[in-house]
Amino acid sequence: MQAALACLPPDILPADVHPTVDVERTRDAAHGDFATNIALQLAKPARKNPRQLAQAIVDCIPTGDLVSKIEIAGPGFINFHLSPQAYQQELSRIFDLGVAYGYNKRGAGQSVVVEFVSANPTGPLHVGHGRQAALGDALAALLQSQGHPVSREFYYNDAGVQIQNLALSVQARARGLKPGDPEWQEGWYAGEYIQDIANDFLARKTVHAFDGEPIRASGKIDDLDTIRRFAVTCLRHEQDMDLQKFSVRFDTYYLESSLYSDGKVDTTVQGLVASGHTYEKDSALWLKTTDFGDDKDRVMRKSDGTYTYFLPDVAYHVTKWQRGFCRAINVQGTDHHGTIARVRAGLQALNMGIPKGYPDYVLHKMVKVMRGGEEVKISKRAGSYVTVRDLIEWVGRDAVRFFLVSRKADSEFVFDIDLALAEGEENPVYYVQYAHARVCSVFRQLQEKGLTHDRDIGETNVELLTEPHEKALIRRLTYYPELLENATRELEPHQLAHYLRDLAGDFHTYYNAHKFIIDDVKLRNARLNLVAATRQVLENGLKLLGVSAPEKMESKKAATSGEE
Repeated sequence: MQAALACLPPDILPADVHPTVDVERTRDAAHGDFATNIALQLAKPARKNPRQLAQAIVDCIPTGDLVSKIEIAGPGFINFHLSPQAYQQELSRIFDLGVAYGYNKRGAGQSVVVEFVSANPTGPLHVGHGRQAALGDALAALLQSQGHPVSREFYYNDAGVQIQNLALSVQARARGLKPGDPEWQEGWYAGEYIQDIANDFLARKTVHAFDGEPIRASGKIDDLDTIRRFAVTCLRHEQDMDLQKFSVRFDTYYLESSLYSDGKVDTTVQGLVASGHTYEKDSALWLKTTDFGDDKDRVMRKSDGTYTYFLPDVAYHVTKWQRGFCRAINVQGTDHHGTIARVRAGLQALNMGIPKGYPDYVLHKMVKVMRGGEEVKISKRAGSYVTVRDLIEWVGRDAVRFFLVSRKADSEFVFDIDLALAEGEENPVYYVQYAHARVCSVFRQLQEKGLTHDRDIGETNVELLTEPHEKALIRRLTYYPELLENATRELEPHQLAHYLRDLAGDFHTYYNAHKFIIDDVKLRNARLNLVAATRQVLENGLKLLGVSAPEKMESKKAATSGEE
Protein backbone atom coordinates (compact mmCIF):
# COMPACT_ATOMS: atom_id res chain seq x y z
CA MET A 1 0.00 0.00 0.00
CA GLN A 2 2.81 2.44 0.78
CA ALA A 3 4.30 1.75 -2.65
CA ALA A 4 0.91 2.34 -4.28
CA LEU A 5 0.55 5.71 -2.53
CA ALA A 6 4.09 6.66 -3.52
CA CYS A 7 3.26 6.19 -7.20
CA LEU A 8 0.29 8.58 -7.10
CA PRO A 9 1.01 11.82 -9.00
CA PRO A 10 1.13 15.11 -7.02
CA ASP A 11 -2.16 16.31 -8.53
CA ILE A 12 -3.89 13.36 -6.82
CA LEU A 13 -1.90 13.15 -3.57
CA PRO A 14 0.12 16.21 -2.50
CA ALA A 15 3.77 15.48 -1.74
CA ASP A 16 3.49 16.90 1.78
CA VAL A 17 0.87 14.30 2.80
CA HIS A 18 2.45 11.26 4.45
CA PRO A 19 -0.32 8.96 5.65
CA THR A 20 -0.04 5.87 7.82
CA VAL A 21 -1.85 3.01 6.16
CA ASP A 22 -3.88 0.64 8.30
CA VAL A 23 -4.91 -2.59 6.61
CA GLU A 24 -7.22 -4.64 8.82
CA ARG A 25 -8.97 -7.97 8.58
CA THR A 26 -12.62 -7.73 7.66
CA ARG A 27 -15.28 -9.07 10.01
CA ASP A 28 -17.38 -10.37 7.13
CA ALA A 29 -15.68 -12.64 4.61
CA ALA A 30 -18.08 -11.33 1.95
CA HIS A 31 -16.15 -8.06 2.15
CA GLY A 32 -12.87 -9.78 1.42
CA ASP A 33 -10.04 -10.81 3.71
CA PHE A 34 -8.48 -7.41 4.36
CA ALA A 35 -9.64 -3.84 3.96
CA THR A 36 -8.34 -0.29 4.33
CA ASN A 37 -10.06 3.07 4.64
CA ILE A 38 -7.01 5.01 3.44
CA ALA A 39 -8.96 6.66 0.62
CA LEU A 40 -11.46 8.03 3.14
CA GLN A 41 -8.61 9.35 5.28
CA LEU A 42 -6.91 11.07 2.36
CA ALA A 43 -10.00 12.42 0.63
CA LYS A 44 -9.98 15.73 2.52
CA PRO A 45 -6.24 16.62 2.28
CA ALA A 46 -6.19 15.41 -1.34
CA ARG A 47 -9.46 17.25 -2.11
CA LYS A 48 -10.74 14.26 -4.01
CA ASN A 49 -13.86 12.12 -4.02
CA PRO A 50 -12.94 9.11 -1.83
CA ARG A 51 -14.16 6.52 -4.36
CA GLN A 52 -12.22 8.19 -7.16
CA LEU A 53 -9.16 8.35 -4.93
CA ALA A 54 -9.66 4.70 -4.02
CA GLN A 55 -9.71 3.80 -7.71
CA ALA A 56 -6.48 5.71 -8.30
CA ILE A 57 -4.84 3.83 -5.41
CA VAL A 58 -6.09 0.47 -6.69
CA ASP A 59 -4.70 1.23 -10.14
CA CYS A 60 -1.26 1.63 -8.58
CA ILE A 61 -1.34 -1.64 -6.62
CA PRO A 62 0.77 -4.25 -8.41
CA THR A 63 -1.02 -7.50 -9.18
CA GLY A 64 0.31 -10.81 -7.89
CA ASP A 65 -0.55 -14.39 -7.10
CA LEU A 66 -1.66 -13.72 -3.51
CA VAL A 67 -4.59 -11.38 -4.22
CA SER A 68 -7.42 -12.65 -6.39
CA LYS A 69 -9.53 -9.50 -6.40
CA ILE A 70 -9.44 -5.89 -5.20
CA GLU A 71 -12.73 -4.04 -5.00
CA ILE A 72 -13.95 -0.63 -3.91
CA ALA A 73 -16.90 -0.78 -1.54
CA GLY A 74 -19.25 1.73 0.06
CA PRO A 75 -17.99 5.32 0.28
CA GLY A 76 -14.41 4.31 -0.57
CA PHE A 77 -13.21 1.25 1.32
CA ILE A 78 -10.66 -0.90 -0.52
CA ASN A 79 -11.24 -4.62 0.03
CA PHE A 80 -8.70 -7.34 -0.75
CA HIS A 81 -9.66 -10.95 -1.50
CA LEU A 82 -6.81 -13.40 -1.07
CA SER A 83 -6.21 -16.16 -3.57
CA PRO A 84 -6.10 -19.89 -2.79
CA GLN A 85 -2.33 -19.65 -3.26
CA ALA A 86 -2.11 -17.21 -0.36
CA TYR A 87 -3.86 -19.68 1.91
CA GLN A 88 -1.74 -22.52 0.57
CA GLN A 89 1.39 -20.61 1.52
CA GLU A 90 0.09 -19.91 5.02
CA LEU A 91 -0.95 -23.51 5.62
CA SER A 92 2.51 -24.54 4.45
CA ARG A 93 4.02 -22.10 6.96
CA ILE A 94 2.05 -23.75 9.76
CA PHE A 95 3.55 -27.11 8.81
CA ASP A 96 7.06 -25.75 8.29
CA LEU A 97 7.20 -23.73 11.51
CA GLY A 98 5.26 -26.15 13.71
CA VAL A 99 5.48 -25.07 17.36
CA ALA A 100 7.08 -21.77 16.25
CA TYR A 101 4.14 -20.76 14.05
CA GLY A 102 2.97 -17.31 15.06
CA TYR A 103 6.33 -16.37 16.57
CA ASN A 104 8.38 -13.43 15.33
CA LYS A 105 11.53 -11.58 16.34
CA ARG A 106 10.19 -8.02 16.52
CA GLY A 107 10.98 -7.79 20.21
CA ALA A 108 14.56 -9.02 19.92
CA GLY A 109 16.88 -6.94 22.06
CA GLN A 110 14.20 -5.47 24.34
CA SER A 111 14.50 -7.35 27.62
CA VAL A 112 11.34 -7.47 29.71
CA VAL A 113 10.77 -8.37 33.34
CA VAL A 114 7.27 -9.51 34.25
CA GLU A 115 6.55 -9.35 37.96
CA PHE A 116 3.52 -11.26 39.15
CA VAL A 117 1.99 -13.05 42.13
CA SER A 118 4.43 -11.34 44.56
CA ALA A 119 2.34 -12.49 47.51
CA ASN A 120 3.22 -11.56 51.05
CA PRO A 121 4.61 -14.72 52.69
CA THR A 122 1.89 -14.58 55.33
CA GLY A 123 -0.48 -17.27 54.08
CA PRO A 124 -1.42 -19.65 51.25
CA LEU A 125 -2.01 -18.23 47.78
CA HIS A 126 -5.62 -17.14 47.27
CA VAL A 127 -7.57 -17.14 44.01
CA GLY A 128 -6.51 -13.55 43.31
CA HIS A 129 -2.91 -14.72 43.33
CA GLY A 130 -4.02 -17.50 41.01
CA ARG A 131 -5.40 -14.97 38.55
CA GLN A 132 -2.11 -13.10 38.73
CA ALA A 133 -0.17 -16.31 38.15
CA ALA A 134 -2.22 -17.26 35.09
CA LEU A 135 -2.13 -13.74 33.64
CA GLY A 136 1.55 -13.13 34.34
CA ASP A 137 2.75 -16.46 33.00
CA ALA A 138 0.64 -16.10 29.84
CA LEU A 139 1.89 -12.54 29.30
CA ALA A 140 5.48 -13.69 29.67
CA ALA A 141 4.87 -16.48 27.15
CA LEU A 142 3.25 -14.05 24.69
CA LEU A 143 6.17 -11.64 24.99
CA GLN A 144 8.59 -14.49 24.34
CA SER A 145 6.59 -15.47 21.26
CA GLN A 146 7.28 -12.00 19.88
CA GLY A 147 11.03 -12.28 20.40
CA HIS A 148 11.46 -10.57 23.77
CA PRO A 149 13.98 -11.97 26.26
CA VAL A 150 11.71 -12.31 29.32
CA SER A 151 12.39 -12.81 33.02
CA ARG A 152 9.60 -13.91 35.35
CA GLU A 153 10.03 -12.34 38.77
CA PHE A 154 8.43 -12.87 42.20
CA TYR A 155 8.86 -9.99 44.67
CA TYR A 156 8.59 -11.13 48.26
CA ASN A 157 7.31 -8.51 50.71
CA ASP A 158 9.22 -10.07 53.57
CA ALA A 159 9.54 -6.90 55.63
CA GLY A 160 7.10 -4.75 57.59
CA VAL A 161 4.14 -4.95 59.94
CA GLN A 162 2.50 -7.95 58.24
CA ILE A 163 5.56 -10.11 58.77
CA GLN A 164 5.74 -9.03 62.40
CA ASN A 165 2.08 -10.02 62.85
CA LEU A 166 2.82 -13.37 61.24
CA ALA A 167 5.59 -14.06 63.77
CA LEU A 168 3.39 -12.98 66.68
CA SER A 169 0.53 -15.17 65.41
CA VAL A 170 2.77 -18.25 65.26
CA GLN A 171 4.24 -17.44 68.66
CA ALA A 172 0.74 -17.13 70.16
CA ARG A 173 -0.32 -20.49 68.72
CA ALA A 174 2.89 -22.07 70.03
CA ARG A 175 1.90 -20.82 73.48
CA GLY A 176 -1.50 -22.46 73.19
CA LEU A 177 -3.58 -19.39 72.31
CA LYS A 178 -6.13 -19.52 69.53
CA PRO A 179 -8.39 -17.07 67.69
CA GLY A 180 -11.20 -15.92 69.96
CA ASP A 181 -9.18 -16.02 73.17
CA PRO A 182 -9.08 -12.74 75.12
CA GLU A 183 -5.32 -12.43 74.52
CA TRP A 184 -5.65 -12.85 70.74
CA GLN A 185 -4.81 -9.54 69.03
CA GLU A 186 -6.52 -7.89 66.09
CA GLY A 187 -4.38 -8.23 62.95
CA TRP A 188 -3.02 -11.65 63.82
CA TYR A 189 -3.53 -14.47 61.31
CA ALA A 190 -6.20 -17.00 62.22
CA GLY A 191 -5.96 -19.75 59.58
CA GLU A 192 -5.19 -23.31 60.59
CA TYR A 193 -1.91 -23.07 58.70
CA ILE A 194 -0.63 -20.89 61.56
CA GLN A 195 -1.18 -23.78 63.99
CA ASP A 196 0.65 -26.11 61.60
CA ILE A 197 3.65 -23.76 61.50
CA ALA A 198 3.63 -23.46 65.30
CA ASN A 199 3.57 -27.26 65.65
CA ASP A 200 6.48 -27.63 63.23
CA PHE A 201 8.42 -24.94 65.07
CA LEU A 202 7.94 -26.67 68.40
CA ALA A 203 8.95 -29.97 66.78
CA ARG A 204 12.16 -28.27 65.55
CA LYS A 205 11.56 -29.24 61.96
CA THR A 206 13.64 -28.05 59.00
CA VAL A 207 12.11 -26.29 56.01
CA HIS A 208 13.49 -24.48 52.99
CA ALA A 209 12.12 -22.28 50.23
CA PHE A 210 12.85 -22.92 46.57
CA ASP A 211 15.73 -20.43 46.37
CA GLY A 212 16.95 -20.32 49.98
CA GLU A 213 18.96 -22.15 52.58
CA PRO A 214 17.21 -24.65 54.90
CA ILE A 215 15.93 -23.16 58.16
CA ARG A 216 15.72 -25.33 61.27
CA ALA A 217 13.32 -24.30 64.03
CA SER A 218 14.82 -23.76 67.47
CA GLY A 219 11.61 -24.62 69.32
CA LYS A 220 12.21 -21.64 71.65
CA ILE A 221 8.91 -19.80 72.01
CA ASP A 222 10.51 -16.54 73.15
CA ASP A 223 12.85 -16.41 70.12
CA LEU A 224 10.60 -14.20 67.95
CA ASP A 225 13.27 -13.51 65.32
CA THR A 226 13.77 -17.23 64.68
CA ILE A 227 10.00 -17.74 64.62
CA ARG A 228 9.74 -14.98 62.00
CA ARG A 229 12.36 -16.50 59.73
CA PHE A 230 10.95 -20.00 60.13
CA ALA A 231 7.35 -18.88 59.47
CA VAL A 232 8.31 -16.90 56.37
CA THR A 233 10.29 -19.84 55.00
CA CYS A 234 7.42 -22.25 55.72
CA LEU A 235 4.97 -20.10 53.80
CA ARG A 236 7.38 -19.46 50.96
CA HIS A 237 7.79 -23.23 50.69
CA GLU A 238 4.02 -23.71 50.63
CA GLN A 239 3.58 -21.04 47.97
CA ASP A 240 6.34 -22.68 45.93
CA MET A 241 4.47 -25.99 46.07
CA ASP A 242 1.25 -24.34 44.91
CA LEU A 243 3.01 -22.63 42.01
CA GLN A 244 4.62 -25.91 40.97
CA LYS A 245 1.20 -27.55 40.87
CA PHE A 246 0.07 -24.61 38.78
CA SER A 247 3.07 -25.14 36.43
CA VAL A 248 4.30 -21.60 37.01
CA ARG A 249 8.01 -21.01 37.35
CA PHE A 250 10.05 -17.92 38.14
CA ASP A 251 13.52 -16.92 37.03
CA THR A 252 14.14 -14.57 39.95
CA TYR A 253 12.92 -14.26 43.54
CA TYR A 254 13.57 -10.77 44.87
CA LEU A 255 13.34 -10.07 48.60
CA GLU A 256 12.08 -6.70 49.81
CA SER A 257 14.35 -7.07 52.85
CA SER A 258 17.41 -7.03 50.55
CA LEU A 259 16.56 -3.47 49.49
CA TYR A 260 17.26 -2.41 53.07
CA SER A 261 20.20 -4.71 53.79
CA ASP A 262 21.92 -3.76 50.53
CA GLY A 263 21.38 -0.04 51.12
CA LYS A 264 19.25 0.45 48.03
CA VAL A 265 16.46 2.22 49.90
CA ASP A 266 18.88 4.71 51.49
CA THR A 267 20.56 5.29 48.12
CA THR A 268 17.19 5.99 46.53
CA VAL A 269 16.30 8.51 49.25
CA GLN A 270 19.63 10.26 48.78
CA GLY A 271 19.06 10.44 45.03
CA LEU A 272 15.59 11.90 45.44
CA VAL A 273 16.80 14.52 47.90
CA ALA A 274 19.65 15.45 45.56
CA SER A 275 17.19 15.83 42.67
CA GLY A 276 15.50 18.75 44.42
CA HIS A 277 12.06 17.15 44.32
CA THR A 278 11.74 16.64 48.08
CA TYR A 279 10.96 18.79 51.08
CA GLU A 280 10.44 18.39 54.81
CA LYS A 281 7.14 19.12 56.53
CA ASP A 282 5.80 18.08 59.94
CA SER A 283 9.05 16.19 60.63
CA ALA A 284 8.40 14.01 57.57
CA LEU A 285 10.18 13.84 54.20
CA TRP A 286 7.90 14.44 51.21
CA LEU A 287 8.33 13.80 47.50
CA LYS A 288 6.84 16.41 45.17
CA THR A 289 4.98 13.87 43.05
CA THR A 290 2.75 16.70 41.81
CA ASP A 291 5.74 17.72 39.68
CA PHE A 292 5.05 14.55 37.69
CA GLY A 293 1.26 14.58 37.42
CA ASP A 294 0.17 13.14 40.78
CA ASP A 295 -2.84 14.75 42.44
CA LYS A 296 -0.91 15.55 45.64
CA ASP A 297 2.56 15.18 47.13
CA ARG A 298 3.40 11.99 49.02
CA VAL A 299 5.24 11.21 52.23
CA MET A 300 8.39 9.15 51.72
CA ARG A 301 9.71 9.00 55.25
CA LYS A 302 7.31 9.37 58.17
CA SER A 303 7.99 11.45 61.26
CA ASP A 304 9.00 8.30 63.18
CA GLY A 305 11.77 7.61 60.67
CA THR A 306 10.10 4.65 58.91
CA TYR A 307 9.49 4.65 55.17
CA THR A 308 6.11 4.55 53.47
CA TYR A 309 5.49 1.54 51.26
CA PHE A 310 5.99 3.30 47.92
CA LEU A 311 9.60 4.29 48.68
CA PRO A 312 10.96 0.70 48.60
CA ASP A 313 8.81 0.19 45.49
CA VAL A 314 10.73 2.99 43.79
CA ALA A 315 14.04 1.48 44.92
CA TYR A 316 12.95 -1.92 43.65
CA HIS A 317 12.08 -0.59 40.20
CA VAL A 318 15.41 1.20 40.03
CA THR A 319 17.01 -2.24 40.32
CA LYS A 320 14.90 -3.49 37.42
CA TRP A 321 16.20 -0.68 35.23
CA GLN A 322 19.77 -1.17 36.42
CA ARG A 323 19.53 -4.89 35.68
CA GLY A 324 18.98 -4.04 32.01
CA PHE A 325 15.24 -4.45 31.65
CA CYS A 326 14.11 -1.96 29.02
CA ARG A 327 10.54 -2.72 29.97
CA ALA A 328 8.94 -3.78 33.23
CA ILE A 329 5.39 -5.12 33.54
CA ASN A 330 3.68 -5.56 36.90
CA VAL A 331 0.62 -7.78 37.22
CA GLN A 332 -1.17 -6.71 40.39
CA GLY A 333 -4.60 -6.32 41.94
CA THR A 334 -6.63 -3.16 41.38
CA ASP A 335 -5.89 -2.17 44.98
CA HIS A 336 -2.42 -1.16 43.73
CA HIS A 337 -3.87 1.50 41.42
CA GLY A 338 -2.80 4.30 43.74
CA THR A 339 0.85 3.29 43.57
CA ILE A 340 1.20 3.76 39.81
CA ALA A 341 1.58 7.55 39.77
CA ARG A 342 3.79 7.54 42.87
CA VAL A 343 6.24 4.93 41.66
CA ARG A 344 6.51 6.50 38.22
CA ALA A 345 6.96 9.95 39.79
CA GLY A 346 9.76 8.65 42.01
CA LEU A 347 11.53 7.09 39.05
CA GLN A 348 11.24 10.30 37.01
CA ALA A 349 12.48 12.43 39.91
CA LEU A 350 15.72 10.42 40.00
CA ASN A 351 16.67 11.67 36.50
CA MET A 352 18.12 8.30 35.49
CA GLY A 353 16.72 8.29 31.96
CA ILE A 354 13.95 5.87 32.86
CA PRO A 355 10.96 6.21 30.44
CA LYS A 356 7.91 8.07 31.73
CA GLY A 357 5.60 5.07 31.46
CA TYR A 358 7.96 2.75 33.34
CA PRO A 359 6.75 0.33 34.63
CA ASP A 360 3.64 -0.89 32.81
CA TYR A 361 0.82 -2.21 34.97
CA VAL A 362 -1.79 -4.88 34.32
CA LEU A 363 -4.32 -4.54 37.13
CA HIS A 364 -6.85 -7.28 37.73
CA LYS A 365 -10.01 -7.46 39.76
CA MET A 366 -10.57 -10.15 42.32
CA VAL A 367 -12.29 -13.47 41.69
CA LYS A 368 -15.56 -14.71 43.16
CA VAL A 369 -15.86 -18.50 43.41
CA MET A 370 -19.29 -20.07 42.96
CA ARG A 371 -20.50 -23.64 43.42
CA GLY A 372 -24.08 -24.83 43.21
CA GLY A 373 -25.22 -21.25 42.73
CA GLU A 374 -23.67 -20.08 46.00
CA GLU A 375 -20.46 -18.21 46.70
CA VAL A 376 -17.63 -20.23 48.25
CA LYS A 377 -15.67 -18.13 50.73
CA ILE A 378 -14.06 -20.52 53.16
CA SER A 379 -11.00 -22.71 52.80
CA LYS A 380 -10.34 -25.44 55.36
CA ARG A 381 -6.65 -24.52 55.44
CA ALA A 382 -6.68 -20.73 54.97
CA GLY A 383 -9.75 -20.20 57.09
CA SER A 384 -11.13 -17.11 55.38
CA TYR A 385 -10.59 -17.43 51.64
CA VAL A 386 -10.43 -19.96 48.80
CA THR A 387 -6.88 -20.89 47.83
CA VAL A 388 -5.29 -21.71 44.50
CA ARG A 389 -4.72 -25.22 45.80
CA ASP A 390 -8.45 -25.57 46.45
CA LEU A 391 -9.30 -24.65 42.87
CA ILE A 392 -6.71 -27.02 41.39
CA GLU A 393 -7.98 -29.88 43.55
CA TRP A 394 -11.60 -29.17 42.59
CA VAL A 395 -11.35 -28.72 38.81
CA GLY A 396 -7.74 -29.37 37.72
CA ARG A 397 -4.89 -27.14 36.65
CA ASP A 398 -5.95 -26.72 33.01
CA ALA A 399 -9.41 -25.42 33.85
CA VAL A 400 -8.05 -23.02 36.47
CA ARG A 401 -5.43 -21.54 34.16
CA PHE A 402 -7.75 -21.20 31.16
CA PHE A 403 -10.63 -19.74 33.17
CA LEU A 404 -8.45 -17.18 34.95
CA VAL A 405 -7.16 -15.69 31.66
CA SER A 406 -10.45 -15.94 29.78
CA ARG A 407 -11.64 -12.48 30.80
CA LYS A 408 -10.00 -9.08 30.51
CA ALA A 409 -7.91 -8.49 33.63
CA ASP A 410 -9.79 -5.40 34.80
CA SER A 411 -13.20 -7.07 34.58
CA GLU A 412 -15.05 -8.84 37.36
CA PHE A 413 -14.68 -12.60 37.20
CA VAL A 414 -16.86 -15.33 38.62
CA PHE A 415 -15.18 -18.73 38.75
CA ASP A 416 -18.01 -21.23 38.45
CA ILE A 417 -16.85 -24.62 39.75
CA ASP A 418 -19.80 -26.41 38.17
CA LEU A 419 -19.08 -24.85 34.78
CA ALA A 420 -15.40 -25.78 35.01
CA LEU A 421 -16.42 -29.41 35.55
CA ALA A 422 -19.01 -29.46 32.76
CA GLU A 423 -18.37 -31.50 29.62
CA GLY A 424 -19.90 -29.50 26.84
CA GLU A 425 -19.77 -26.40 24.67
CA GLU A 426 -20.54 -24.14 27.61
CA ASN A 427 -17.18 -25.01 29.22
CA PRO A 428 -14.58 -23.16 27.12
CA VAL A 429 -11.49 -25.13 28.17
CA TYR A 430 -13.23 -28.45 27.65
CA TYR A 431 -14.52 -27.25 24.27
CA VAL A 432 -11.04 -26.22 23.09
CA GLN A 433 -9.30 -29.35 24.38
CA TYR A 434 -12.04 -31.49 22.87
CA ALA A 435 -11.34 -29.92 19.46
CA HIS A 436 -7.70 -30.97 19.73
CA ALA A 437 -8.66 -34.48 20.83
CA ARG A 438 -11.08 -34.74 17.91
CA VAL A 439 -8.31 -33.90 15.46
CA CYS A 440 -6.15 -36.60 16.99
CA SER A 441 -9.02 -39.07 16.68
CA VAL A 442 -9.19 -38.40 12.92
CA PHE A 443 -5.56 -39.42 12.46
CA ARG A 444 -5.93 -42.46 14.69
CA GLN A 445 -8.85 -43.61 12.57
CA LEU A 446 -6.86 -42.90 9.41
CA GLN A 447 -4.10 -45.21 10.67
CA GLU A 448 -6.62 -47.88 11.68
CA LYS A 449 -7.91 -47.92 8.09
CA GLY A 450 -4.40 -48.42 6.74
CA LEU A 451 -4.23 -44.97 5.16
CA THR A 452 -1.63 -42.24 5.41
CA HIS A 453 -1.64 -38.46 5.26
CA ASP A 454 0.30 -37.06 2.29
CA ARG A 455 1.01 -33.41 2.96
CA ASP A 456 2.32 -32.73 -0.56
CA ILE A 457 -0.87 -33.99 -2.20
CA GLY A 458 -2.86 -31.84 0.20
CA GLU A 459 -0.83 -28.72 -0.57
CA THR A 460 -1.16 -29.08 -4.33
CA ASN A 461 -4.92 -29.44 -3.99
CA VAL A 462 -5.70 -26.72 -1.48
CA GLU A 463 -7.98 -25.10 -4.08
CA LEU A 464 -10.40 -27.98 -3.49
CA LEU A 465 -11.18 -26.55 -0.04
CA THR A 466 -14.10 -24.49 -1.26
CA GLU A 467 -16.76 -25.28 1.33
CA PRO A 468 -17.82 -22.30 3.49
CA HIS A 469 -16.76 -24.18 6.64
CA GLU A 470 -13.32 -24.79 5.15
CA LYS A 471 -12.85 -21.18 4.14
CA ALA A 472 -13.91 -19.99 7.59
CA LEU A 473 -11.49 -22.36 9.31
CA ILE A 474 -8.58 -21.41 7.06
CA ARG A 475 -9.32 -17.74 7.60
CA ARG A 476 -9.31 -18.25 11.37
CA LEU A 477 -6.02 -20.17 11.31
CA THR A 478 -4.18 -17.54 9.30
CA TYR A 479 -5.22 -14.87 11.83
CA TYR A 480 -3.19 -16.55 14.59
CA PRO A 481 0.14 -14.69 14.12
CA GLU A 482 -1.68 -11.37 14.00
CA LEU A 483 -3.67 -12.32 17.10
CA LEU A 484 -0.50 -13.07 19.05
CA GLU A 485 0.98 -9.74 18.05
CA ASN A 486 -2.16 -7.85 19.08
CA ALA A 487 -2.54 -9.68 22.40
CA THR A 488 1.12 -9.03 23.24
CA ARG A 489 1.03 -5.37 22.28
CA GLU A 490 -2.13 -4.77 24.32
CA LEU A 491 -1.04 -7.01 27.24
CA GLU A 492 -4.29 -8.96 26.97
CA PRO A 493 -3.88 -12.75 27.08
CA HIS A 494 -7.67 -13.13 27.17
CA GLN A 495 -7.59 -12.37 23.44
CA LEU A 496 -5.79 -15.68 22.91
CA ALA A 497 -8.31 -17.56 25.05
CA HIS A 498 -11.16 -16.07 23.00
CA TYR A 499 -9.38 -16.91 19.75
CA LEU A 500 -8.92 -20.55 20.75
CA ARG A 501 -12.60 -20.76 21.67
CA ASP A 502 -13.55 -19.39 18.25
CA LEU A 503 -11.07 -21.66 16.45
CA ALA A 504 -12.47 -24.67 18.29
CA GLY A 505 -15.99 -23.60 17.30
CA ASP A 506 -15.01 -23.35 13.63
CA PHE A 507 -13.42 -26.80 13.77
CA HIS A 508 -16.34 -28.46 15.56
CA THR A 509 -18.71 -27.02 12.95
CA TYR A 510 -16.49 -28.31 10.16
CA TYR A 511 -16.12 -31.70 11.84
CA ASN A 512 -19.87 -32.13 12.21
CA ALA A 513 -20.62 -31.11 8.63
CA HIS A 514 -17.99 -33.04 6.63
CA LYS A 515 -16.10 -36.30 6.45
CA PHE A 516 -12.32 -36.23 6.20
CA ILE A 517 -11.47 -39.88 5.53
CA ILE A 518 -12.99 -40.20 2.08
CA ASP A 519 -12.12 -42.06 -1.13
CA ASP A 520 -11.10 -38.95 -3.08
CA VAL A 521 -7.34 -38.92 -2.42
CA LYS A 522 -6.81 -35.28 -3.40
CA LEU A 523 -9.67 -33.88 -1.37
CA ARG A 524 -8.93 -36.21 1.54
CA ASN A 525 -5.35 -35.00 1.87
CA ALA A 526 -6.32 -31.38 1.38
CA ARG A 527 -8.79 -31.71 4.25
CA LEU A 528 -6.28 -33.60 6.37
CA ASN A 529 -3.81 -30.77 5.84
CA LEU A 530 -6.40 -28.34 7.15
CA VAL A 531 -7.20 -30.59 10.10
CA ALA A 532 -3.51 -31.05 10.93
CA ALA A 533 -2.91 -27.30 10.75
CA THR A 534 -5.80 -26.81 13.16
CA ARG A 535 -4.23 -29.26 15.59
CA GLN A 536 -0.92 -27.38 15.44
CA VAL A 537 -2.43 -23.98 16.12
CA LEU A 538 -4.63 -25.30 18.94
CA GLU A 539 -1.60 -26.91 20.53
CA ASN A 540 0.52 -23.77 20.13
CA GLY A 541 -2.11 -21.50 21.63
CA LEU A 542 -2.88 -23.76 24.58
CA LYS A 543 0.82 -24.06 25.35
CA LEU A 544 1.16 -20.28 25.61
CA LEU A 545 -1.65 -20.30 28.17
CA GLY A 546 -0.01 -23.13 30.11
CA VAL A 547 -2.84 -25.56 29.25
CA SER A 548 -2.36 -29.09 27.96
CA ALA A 549 -3.53 -30.30 24.55
CA PRO A 550 -4.81 -33.85 25.20
CA GLU A 551 -4.93 -36.45 22.44
CA LYS A 552 -7.88 -38.11 24.17
CA MET A 553 -10.42 -36.77 26.61
CA GLU A 554 -10.79 -38.72 29.83
CA SER A 555 -14.57 -38.50 29.64
CA LYS A 556 -16.31 -41.53 28.08
CA LYS A 557 -18.66 -39.08 26.44
CA ALA A 558 -15.76 -37.43 24.60
CA ALA A 559 -14.09 -40.70 23.71
CA THR A 560 -17.18 -42.14 22.04
CA SER A 561 -18.29 -39.03 20.13
CA GLY A 562 -17.78 -38.34 16.45
CA GLU A 563 -15.83 -40.49 14.04
CA GLU A 564 -13.80 -42.40 16.59
